[in-house]
Amino acid sequence: MSANGNPVRGGGGLLAQPLGAPSPGRAAGYLGLFVLGALVGAAGALLQAAWFPGGLLLALGGAAGLFLGGARAVGTRAGAVAPVVGWMVAVILLTASRPEGDFLFAAGVGSYLFLLGGMAVAVMCATLARTGQPDGPAVRLGK
Repeated sequence: MSANGNPVRGGGGLLAQPLGAPSPGRAAGYLGLFVLGALVGAAGALLQAAWFPGGLLLALGGAAGLFLGGARAVGTRAGAVAPVVGWMVAVILLTASRPEGDFLFAAGVGSYLFLLGGMAVAVMCATLARTGQPDGPAVRLGK
């Protein structure tokens, strides 16, 4: 409804579109991206400790590629969020120490850079992900 009480006609916008469950194919894609995110997180945890400066950059670059690639492949920001959640679950599970005293992340600068850098990369990729324009008439402002 507009300010004068008349119904608004036109293309609507993102808020005018109903939110529903994703299609089965899209849900399977999100699940696949979640699993890939967990694998990249686990591999990055091992790689960043193996070759400190280069391994850290390679692990963060791989994570950034997956996050941004997921967003571009699906076409929504949820495509970036799904692998981010998988990455965070894997990394958080690997940071917890076990009763036997084993742990994967040492208390060093590389581990903290991997954790904080991965979160920063996740935020950047989720906000940089381009989404499609809302449905509606093609209008150019200023013409």
